[in-house]
Amino acid sequence: MTDRPAAAIAIITLGVADVARATRFYEALGFVLSRGASQDTISFFRAGGVVLALFGRDALAHDAAMATTSAGPFGGITIARNLPSPEAVDAAFAEALAAGATALKHPEKVFWGGYSGYVADLDGHPIELAHNPFFPLGPDGTVTLPD
Repeated sequence: MTDRPAAAIAIITLGVADVARATRFYEALGFVLSRGASQDTISFFRAGGVVLALFGRDALAHDAAMATTSAGPFGGITIARNLPSPEAVDAAFAEALAAGATALKHPEKVFWGGYSGYVADLDGHPIELAHNPFFPLGPDGTVTLPD
């Protein structure tokens, strides 16, 4: 027996060009800002079972001891927001565009049996908006994975 805690993602931090601007964008998408934990240089949002953080891109690279070289248009990661229906995906897609997101892929039926589309946030981070009929959602939007 070990005292090692279960593997879990607690916080996803996005490096952004302007924390205040990115904060307004994510608030417009319906994410709830933790005013008690956030500061001018970092914002924390409740995001179901994880926390979404926004931190200056250069400061985040410095903190990780990495160079701030520009990656290609795709950085190898997306974040996803699962929704209860295809109609909710369409509504969230329109809401994101109204908040300033860029359309990457309009919502459509996808090969795995769901419905999804992609937008890019103000810093180009891709966000998938999806309905997955195989992953039930809790009242707080968290995904229930099958055993």
